[in-house]
Amino acid sequence: MSSRRTATRGVTQYLRRCGLAIGGFIVMIWAIWAINAVLFDGALNALGIRPRTLTGLIGIPLHPLLHADVPHLLHNSIGILLFGTLAYLREEFDFWVVAGFGAIGGGFATWLVGRPVIHVGASGVIFALFGYLLFAGWFERRIGSMILSVLLFLGWGSVLLGMIPLQRGISWEGHLFGFLSGVVAARVLARRRLRRLASQ
Repeated sequence: MSSRRTATRGVTQYLRRCGLAIGGFIVMIWAIWAINAVLFDGALNALGIRPRTLTGLIGIPLHPLLHADVPHLLHNSIGILLFGTLAYLREEFDFWVVAGFGAIGGGFATWLVGRPVIHVGASGVIFALFGYLLFAGWFERRIGSMILSVLLFLGWGSVLLGMIPLQRGISWEGHLFGFLSGVVAARVLARRRLRRLASQ
């Protein structure tokens, strides 16, 4: 009975950490947006990614925290809640690695080749999480993960349209490079997991 109670407590603590990570990030970006809008009249968005400029490098770590308006923020909050929760519940360590790949790797690629406009928003991280969830199963060759990948593609495959450079006011570069960063992270993490299993 005590082992069952310990297992239940472990699951509860894991879910609590997931809620704190995902919910905490969403609360933080809303708070930053409110401070930016009320106190700075949106001027903090100038700290986003400015491609191929020295000052624009600061936007690589900061751009996921900045958003243009409420619809932009709401859309990204839903994406973080959905794909972030799925990734976190799949593997806590993987969630943090993929988020880092999306923010830093995708952000740097956007800085390197993006259009000369300011790029802000957490959508690059969201696309990284989606790319990771979509490809992790194929790289790991696990049936459960592959089923999840297929269901995600069937349910949210239209998200990939956000990488097509046809929509004004959308950083398709951030979407594309975030997605590719997530795919790379999925490959790296799958190799790590397979090596760990082989050594057991």
